[in-house]
Amino acid sequence: MITVNAPAARTGAALRRFSRSTTMTLLCVTAAGYLVLGAASSGEFFHGPSVRTFLQYLATPILIGLAQMTALCVGQLNLAVGALGGCAACLMGVLMADGGVPAPVAVAAGVLTATLVGLVTGVFIVATRINGFIVTLATMTILLGAQYRLVGTRTVDGYSPALKDFGRAALLNLPLVFLTALAAAALLAAFMYRATAGRRLLAAGGNPLAARLSGISTDRQIVLAHTLSGLLAGVAAVTATASLPGVNSSVGGDWLLPSFAAPIIGGVALNGGSVAVLGTVLAAFVMRLIDAARAQFSLDPSWVNFLIGLVVLGTVVGGRVHQTRMDTKGRAPGRTPPGPAGRGRPADAALPHPGGAR
Repeated sequence: MITVNAPAARTGAALRRFSRSTTMTLLCVTAAGYLVLGAASSGEFFHGPSVRTFLQYLATPILIGLAQMTALCVGQLNLAVGALGGCAACLMGVLMADGGVPAPVAVAAGVLTATLVGLVTGVFIVATRINGFIVTLATMTILLGAQYRLVGTRTVDGYSPALKDFGRAALLNLPLVFLTALAAAALLAAFMYRATAGRRLLAAGGNPLAARLSGISTDRQIVLAHTLSGLLAGVAAVTATASLPGVNSSVGGDWLLPSFAAPIIGGVALNGGSVAVLGTVLAAFVMRLIDAARAQFSLDPSWVNFLIGLVVLGTVVGGRVHQTRMDTKGRAPGRTPPGPAGRGRPADAALPHPGGAR
């Protein structure tokens, strides 16, 4: 009789799955792209100042990608991510430059405002039953008006030197704003993969009917998802304000496409029920590499946007084709599709296993 080492077998199976995953593909693309850019710049791209600059401006794309991901995980869209971050950044700048408010208070006010806007957006969606696309589109328009009302046509740059120093500070060539984004990603991953509340979010997004029958309030999950999205957009506003020389009405205007591109390329499903924190971070890294390549090779920015849009569209189409094939296999003769959760199941029984959320 042959005894199989179960832990070793599980580890091997997990490694095989990871080798075929979107995350592994993005890791390879990231490594190859970084090496190509380094070679094209005669090694300049590997030097300390270049690494710091690259990572400094990677923090905000990571955070806005995570902000959009939290909305997508319950099957929602947040078109107001850019406007929310831009308005919060301008609010912080105006409070510090015009009102003389200390940096910690201004930063807290900006993050809290963004979080409250996310909360109100989620409550409005649940209370009115209006599609989240429409609600966040209206929210975006309102916030753009508020942002222009705060700063007009000027650029606010006379805010706290301490905040600007935070944007330039680095630990072993790793900017503090980049480490802040990584810390936010780690906390979000722990919440989604390990906390019961996070797993309820995934359950509500993956199968709302089964979640409701199991005692999970899908309305609360929608409100929580938009609140978290607003919080992350507020943190993105902090990193943007700290990194930029000044804030004006254009801040956040180009965040919408990257906010969708990072989670979608990273492997998040548009219909909800899944997250991919590491995939979203790596996808943001790839887009930052594309932006660096545009500057390195003097490419037309419109072609860069075209390429990113094409990749996003291809990812969505590929995911749809894969889902169709899986559904076809599930309806094949001789296969019994799983039924919905019964009313007698406890609430936690419908929660996805942490390992199942990618």
